[in-house]
Amino acid sequence: MLFKSKIKWFALVTLLVSSASILVHLHLARYSREDIVQIRSTSLLDDDFTLKLGKHTMRYKKLWGSIKSLESLQPFANPRSKYPVPNEKNNGFIYAKIYGGFEKIQSAIVDLVTVARLLNATLVIPEIQESGRAKGISSRFKSFSYLYDEEQFIAALVNDVIVVRKLPQNLQEARKKKKISTFSPKNSASPDFYIRDVLPKLKKSFVIGLLISEGGRLQSILPSSMAEYQRLRCRVAFHALKFRSEIRDLGLRIVERLRAFSQPYLVFHPGLVRDTLAYHGCAELFQDIHTELIQYRRAQMIKQGIVHEELSVESHFQRKNGSCPLLPEEVGLLLRAMGYPSNTMVYVVGSETFGGQRVLIPLCAIFTNLVDRTSLCSAKELSDLIGPETPLPSDLPRSPPANLSEKELIGEWKKAGLRPRPLPPPPARPIYRHEKEGWYGWIAEMNHEPDPSPADLRLRAHRLLWDALDYIVSVEADAFFPGFNNDGSGWPDFSSLVMGQRLYEMASARTYRPDRKTLIGLFDDIKEHMYHPKRNWTFSVREHLNKSLSEDGLMIASQLSKPNLFLSHPLPECSCRTSGFVKGTRPIKGSPSELLYTSLDVCPEWMQRGLETISIKDTNMEGEVADESELLGDDADMEEQPESNQGGSTSESDDEMDPDD
Repeated sequence: MLFKSKIKWFALVTLLVSSASILVHLHLARYSREDIVQIRSTSLLDDDFTLKLGKHTMRYKKLWGSIKSLESLQPFANPRSKYPVPNEKNNGFIYAKIYGGFEKIQSAIVDLVTVARLLNATLVIPEIQESGRAKGISSRFKSFSYLYDEEQFIAALVNDVIVVRKLPQNLQEARKKKKISTFSPKNSASPDFYIRDVLPKLKKSFVIGLLISEGGRLQSILPSSMAEYQRLRCRVAFHALKFRSEIRDLGLRIVERLRAFSQPYLVFHPGLVRDTLAYHGCAELFQDIHTELIQYRRAQMIKQGIVHEELSVESHFQRKNGSCPLLPEEVGLLLRAMGYPSNTMVYVVGSETFGGQRVLIPLCAIFTNLVDRTSLCSAKELSDLIGPETPLPSDLPRSPPANLSEKELIGEWKKAGLRPRPLPPPPARPIYRHEKEGWYGWIAEMNHEPDPSPADLRLRAHRLLWDALDYIVSVEADAFFPGFNNDGSGWPDFSSLVMGQRLYEMASARTYRPDRKTLIGLFDDIKEHMYHPKRNWTFSVREHLNKSLSEDGLMIASQLSKPNLFLSHPLPECSCRTSGFVKGTRPIKGSPSELLYTSLDVCPEWMQRGLETISIKDTNMEGEVADESELLGDDADMEEQPESNQGGSTSESDDEMDPDD
């Protein structure tokens, strides 16, 4: 009995202790939950606080900050020697027709103004064929005013070239009767060609015409004695050629909407254009019908004498040689290796991306915030930019009139359109445009590319507007990455124009200048494990891309880009340097910095005084937030990694890197 009562007491005590323990744990759990909620809310406040001071964190500076060594480069395209104002009593008038897309138009107009100055002639505002009335554009615009501001163009060049809207009446009559000499100068023609061959005809007839189809018509690098003509090019490209107000306003609204996400944004231009891919023989990088389309265009170029190589070339060899574009997937991996997080805002530019949205899917998987103009503009905003246009004729076939003879019925049958093959032509309706698989449906129906339809011609005009919008967003971007620039074709390209204007306006902005040949070699090293590369591969990518941002990248660009397109590298003619270089330091003798800066003129005093005032304000702002940013325990220390692998490979370097690290 005594034994049993002890067991009961023991069980009772155990039950009480267990109950007390449960109550204590519940009590602690409640306070722990409150602490967790409090910590989480504090973390959110810290994130918001860090966001406000983001521009002063080490991580921000490494990914988005300006390049300190280039901050002394300033835009300065003013004349620096005797520069007489043009006189109305000159050698005559020059008018021009410009063919091609946005890049060729921009480059051609710049060279056209320079040629007019060289020949001491009055320039008639050029006709842009892609936006002519034959393309069915809105009646509100002429060809030039569809894209550019005519008033700004004329006013900005008043001290350089006399610009008029049209020829005098008597010369217009002579032009209609085809009594005026026209020239189609070859690409990169020398100044001697214009002085020797064009000027005598201009003086004789008082007017000449120029037909421009491949962009610039004046050689890129002029003699040192013609430095003022190079500066004129910069004044035309970066000051006189302004888009019409509707384009500028919408472009800046896109930039504001990107900034509204409270984070910087990066612009990526794929550079996947059918003509360029065909020129270099990059067909095998694509599949199925896209390969066939590139090869067909290459065959056309061979017939036209544009390409002097074989139809079929080894695309993978061209890729290793750097003659083919970086694919969007590869660019995504490069940016992740640089340290850009997966939620980085990436804006994709380009009115034509060959292969369509399909080729952008891998990049979208790497960077979830992938946007373009269509995702940031409403359909109404884009249609307002185009203006009211007359409706196009319907593609639907008309029924043949009744009571036709047999011969007339056969004629109507032949005009009805294409029938499916290889079956014999049945008495059925033709294939409508909306039933074809994209714009390349013709390739399954005929052996030659059809002439562009009215809708195709109108689309080409619209692309000028889309490229203009993207150009504005690209110039204003916090970082710019080209997928394909300086391809060696001699044609101007979108990325090179953007890079040149960014270099002119804000040389210290982050503009990547990748060497595709080097990067393709790095990708070949990890082709078996692209998404889990070794750590030393990441270091090599960072070292290469960081060098491309600095003086090393500028020196290489001056050797590769400038001979093809002056506007891609308007140094040293259109820039100056502050006298103190960077924070009073001098470049090392024989270094890229020394070679770059010694060829530049010193900025005038009025410019340096203004820059010093701005620099003092920025320094004060940084000093105000320096102590506060230290309190945050800068999170960049956790993500900071070596920029290069100079010490050779180590055991740690051989570990695989998590792409989300």
